[in-house]
Amino acid sequence: MSKKKAPIWDGNVRDAALTILLAVDEKQAYSNLLLHQTIEKYNISAKDRGLLTELTYGTLQYKLTLDYYLEPYVRGKLDTWVRWLLRLALYQIAYLDKIPEHAAVNEAVEIAKHRARHRGVSATVNGILRSILREGLRETTDIKDPAVRISVETSHPEWLVRRYIDGFGIEATEDMLIENNLPPLQTVRVNATKADTRGGLEALWDEKFSVRRSENMPECLHVLEGQPARSQAFADGIITIQDESSMLPAYALDVKPGMRVYDMCAAPGGKTTHIAEKMNNEGELIATDLHKHKIKLIQENADRLGLSIIKPQLLDGRKAQQQFEKQSFDRILVDAPCSGLGVIRRKPDIKYTKSESDFASLHAIQLDLLDSAYELLKPQGKMVYSTCTIDKMENNGTVEAFLAKHPDMTLAPVSNAPEAAQGLHDSGMMQVFPQDFNSDGFFVAAFVKQDK
Repeated sequence: MSKKKAPIWDGNVRDAALTILLAVDEKQAYSNLLLHQTIEKYNISAKDRGLLTELTYGTLQYKLTLDYYLEPYVRGKLDTWVRWLLRLALYQIAYLDKIPEHAAVNEAVEIAKHRARHRGVSATVNGILRSILREGLRETTDIKDPAVRISVETSHPEWLVRRYIDGFGIEATEDMLIENNLPPLQTVRVNATKADTRGGLEALWDEKFSVRRSENMPECLHVLEGQPARSQAFADGIITIQDESSMLPAYALDVKPGMRVYDMCAAPGGKTTHIAEKMNNEGELIATDLHKHKIKLIQENADRLGLSIIKPQLLDGRKAQQQFEKQSFDRILVDAPCSGLGVIRRKPDIKYTKSESDFASLHAIQLDLLDSAYELLKPQGKMVYSTCTIDKMENNGTVEAFLAKHPDMTLAPVSNAPEAAQGLHDSGMMQVFPQDFNSDGFFVAAFVKQDK
């Protein structure tokens, strides 16, 4: 690839965004981690931080749409960095009203001059972008196949669109994929062992945060402005960062103080600490994870929130029977590894890196974890299975296969779930779409082990 090595931060936000996009593409790096690392390492100002985030996520989110717009104007092969530079500029032209179109073109041309060894590259970039300005963006109304049209308009792979249409219908699919491209809502959970919801609100209001209570989860707050992770309320353990839909498992588990509870795939500890709060920090809560560095995260979260009953351990949940006595837990949460398709708007690169072959292998791991948890659960004990994905094989399919193998396990309606969680109330199983709560996509199923 013919390009000069450029520093990731020289004051040029667009050049920094391009560097991050290239790392995501070429090294399969995670966009959210790279973005955070770049902002922290170079102490980027709040103004530039917002633009860098918008350019990086926006260009990733609409990559397929941008390629559709570019296709008629590209002749021959382009270097990877040049194609990403064109996408980056075209994203500004197509989606950002506050940036003048000619400014976006001029910035792209200057970056091309800076990175390329010869002037032909900048001329190509200039020619393609100015042609689009003259002729306008390509229409999608001529696309006859609904799946192809939705794929192009929402920038989701066609195979995924077809899979969703088969599972949930066209309307729900289109609503979901549109929602995936909108900025995620910031939500925090109030630590019930330190404050009630009003106390959490007041703590953030005192720090001049714009925040309101959720209509769905009583302990959930919506942060409209500000970075709650940098607040004193966060440092003092009054609040913690958690998406609203992922608060459902703690309700479904229906824990009580004094119980012995196992969180099988616990890192980084959001659901674990929520469970501990609902136990009023009384009892025993064992939290295991497969990765050593993540055990530290669980402990750090527990310490910050002042939750002493959490005992993190390094363990593969599939081998938990070798570590713990059978039928020794009152409650078990299996928040299983999954494809993560429910968090696409937080990690837009996911939709381009997953493939249909991933689902079968994940389905097998999920069943192994549930089988292991089954052996550890007491009779009349309750177990919850949850994922942050939207896929029928991983969710409903895993539940059906597990129930078929263990006839003494039954789905259990959740009487204490928030009113919005109607599926949990009625059947003990619920698929949350991003458009339901303006949250991540999520799935929860609750089981009770019957006496044999």
